[in-house]
Amino acid sequence: MQNVYSEPSTIRGNFAGTAQVFQTSLGTEPLLILTALIAVYIVLGMLYESLIHPLTILSTLPSAGLGALLGMWVTGYELDLVSVIGIILLIGIVKKNAIMMVDFALDAERNEGLSPEESIYQACLVRFRPIMMTTMAAMFGALPLAIGMGMGSELRKPLGIAIVGGLIVSQMLTLYTTPVIYLWLDQFRQRWSRRRAQRQIGYPIASSPPAVA
Repeated sequence: MQNVYSEPSTIRGNFAGTAQVFQTSLGTEPLLILTALIAVYIVLGMLYESLIHPLTILSTLPSAGLGALLGMWVTGYELDLVSVIGIILLIGIVKKNAIMMVDFALDAERNEGLSPEESIYQACLVRFRPIMMTTMAAMFGALPLAIGMGMGSELRKPLGIAIVGGLIVSQMLTLYTTPVIYLWLDQFRQRWSRRRAQRQIGYPIASSPPAVA
């Protein structure tokens, strides 16, 4: 016998309780991450007195997010609220690689008169050991969360996996990408400065009356 019962059109379904709170928190996470990035950019801009090089530091964050997603995919965990918290933590952990290199390079340019190529090259050589030490310390600190067992481990594991995966991938990529982005943005800054100087010099010349013989 065919069931002719149909659901009334007035019935609506939605989440309630903790599921509703979780859904609401997921909706505000993009705004939270964007606000964190803007705050980091403002602080770095004031610290280095530059609008360009904070972008060099923030360029390390996509590799951290990629590493966290790869770690979740390899281990079979889903991207939940706890793993998103781990990605937000990576914003503060991963950017220190670029901060160490950019800080040394800018200081060498301003105080020692080195070219951007020489300064970032020296920064990679001098700051390689501190970068490796801090990354390994953070990764080994999150490793117990990633491999933890026992009661409540299913809640802590996504956090540890996201941090460990993000640190591994970002460590492999940022040592190569940060110097390239630093030089590319510095060339952009130099071209922009030259164009501004040409416009400022050319304006009064173009507007001045012709000389009378």
